[in-house]
Amino acid sequence: MFVLTPDDLSGTILDCAAGPASFNAELAAQGHRVTSCDPLYRFSADEIRSRIDAVYDTMVANVRAASDEFVWQEFASPEHLGGARMAAMDMFLADYPHGMAEGHYQDRSLPHLGFRYREFDLALCSHFLFTYSDRFSRDFHVAAIAELCRVATEARVFPLLKSYGGPSPHLQ
Repeated sequence: MFVLTPDDLSGTILDCAAGPASFNAELAAQGHRVTSCDPLYRFSADEIRSRIDAVYDTMVANVRAASDEFVWQEFASPEHLGGARMAAMDMFLADYPHGMAEGHYQDRSLPHLGFRYREFDLALCSHFLFTYSDRFSRDFHVAAIAELCRVATEARVFPLLKSYGGPSPHLQ
């Protein structure tokens, strides 16, 4: 989704609003430097697992209800997508205790991350900004993007759509 090149991967990467994703675990296993931040990381692995289990069925049902909004190329069905997401979350949870101890996962949130100016080469934010256009104001989005640009030489945001498709009203 971010089309990361070998040059991108050779620098320091911030994965912002990262949630229970496997990105950090997968790249760290390959020797890359990633810091993931999310307020979710104030919880233990067991607490995060409990939260994942509590919302899984709802997530799959929501995808099924909005299935016409998805491009079904990589996944055959909402259940297939749900299984892939659970596998990624399992990988995250396996890495999380060690990653927390090493500082790879940090309890920080937009729009004020508290990192130093240009501490990272690349800041990534996926499925947060614009996705929740109904929950966060335009001012929040502007401040969050400014913060990503402050803490990294380059920032990338994906997608620029609200949840379950359609352009974000904050892009107008």
